[in-house]
Amino acid sequence: MSYDVTAVRAHFPALGSADAPGAAHFDGPGGSQTPVQVADAVADVLRSAVANKGTVTAAERRATAIVDAARAAGADLVGGDPAGIVFGRSMTQLTYDFARTLAKTWGPGDEVVVTRLDHDANVRPWVQAATAAGATVRWAEFDPATGVLTTDDVARVLSARTRLVAVTAASNLLGSRPDVPTIAATAHDAGALVYVDGVHYTPHAFVDVAALGADFYACSPYKFLGPHLGMLAAAPALLEELRPDKLLPSSDMVPERFEFGTLPYEALAGTTAAIDFLAGLVPAPGSRRDRLAVSLEALEHHEQVLLSQLDSGLAELTGVERLGDPARHRTPTTLFTVAGVAPAEVYRALAERGVNAPAGTFYAYECAKVLGIEQEGAVRAGIAPYTNKSDVDRLLDGVAALRR
Repeated sequence: MSYDVTAVRAHFPALGSADAPGAAHFDGPGGSQTPVQVADAVADVLRSAVANKGTVTAAERRATAIVDAARAAGADLVGGDPAGIVFGRSMTQLTYDFARTLAKTWGPGDEVVVTRLDHDANVRPWVQAATAAGATVRWAEFDPATGVLTTDDVARVLSARTRLVAVTAASNLLGSRPDVPTIAATAHDAGALVYVDGVHYTPHAFVDVAALGADFYACSPYKFLGPHLGMLAAAPALLEELRPDKLLPSSDMVPERFEFGTLPYEALAGTTAAIDFLAGLVPAPGSRRDRLAVSLEALEHHEQVLLSQLDSGLAELTGVERLGDPARHRTPTTLFTVAGVAPAEVYRALAERGVNAPAGTFYAYECAKVLGIEQEGAVRAGIAPYTNKSDVDRLLDGVAALRR
């Protein structure tokens, strides 16, 4: 069944209506818009009696059910085990927590691999944890001309002393997608664990953590139509081996031992609703995991068609430079500059036309330095499930107007 973007858009109040469209949102890589089903799920929890998890009162049972449902939904989204789904305030917070926990076993002589392609949330926590433990940080470089990080780039800095490889599944700046399965296999052959940043990948692909070879897979529900939250998936047996610092009275069970304080039940309910919404983008039979596979395949095709429209339209405009290699398969993300116009000015000019395409380096600190855009950044346009052809036309018209 084909992807009906008009039907999808009808669920997003922020987009306005067909008669009175709102802004064209290309800011999804920084945080997506939210369907009404997610807002309703959050509001329903806040309107209900909820207490700390338990089994005695109805309020306790409701909280327990919300958490269990969110773990099951998260596992369906990434192909994991509900008992290995950990929630936190953000992907950044979870990565810092796991970096500190894993670093307890590191010392002088041990090595950690990070990449220049990654968002800083999958770089700095590991660099800082390794430094504190006396371990050595090794850097995997990528090709700035293509935006591609290869398996060889990672293998070049692996050794028998490598304890962990941190790598992105998709660059939040360029959209380029490293071959994570082969990188993970190479890292595992060296005896290292693999921590994958899936924040920019998850909204645009059907995720299978086992196929990726990720020991840890971290993502952010607010990038895939949900509320602000972080989520991490790992095998429960692996989590059992890790001993995070925690309060003495708090649960020592997995995954609860990694979740500090009371969970935000309303955000968990919103996350479940967001995953259910993704599973229903295209009507299909079967389990939620089965429906996610069908819907996300259709979504990826829809987004790639629009990305092709955007790329070809920008290529026709004099003075517009697209960074990375637009010919390579990537998430529906385009990073570009306009000759003679500062990226921040492009951002403002587009916003005045109701087109939201931000400019900056978007926390991809090392990547921006390699690309030589660390001072002014570039304009980033990201396509989302609710993006339509009219949105792309509006963006292209706005950029073209700057060239006149």
